[in-house]
Amino acid sequence: MGYLIMCRSLTYGQRVANALERAGISARLLRSPAEISPTGCSYSVKISSQHLSRALTVLNRMRIPYLGVYVGSPGYGYQEVEA
Repeated sequence: MGYLIMCRSLTYGQRVANALERAGISARLLRSPAEISPTGCSYSVKISSQHLSRALTVLNRMRIPYLGVYVGSPGYGYQEVEA
């Protein structure tokens, strides 16, 4: 299972992905699923569940903003989680 860290734009998504990669966390940039992106222009960075806490620590220390954190559940779609 993985988590999506949603960002407001491609640029912020790239910043998040680059910061996480530099910290040794594998991150994949993708367009946010329509069900969690009402405007359709946001991007998300996918990370594995084992790295969530560390990833959020890295982003908060570097003051890189993100819109939310979501987890996908088969058959239930995406749910926002407390970050």
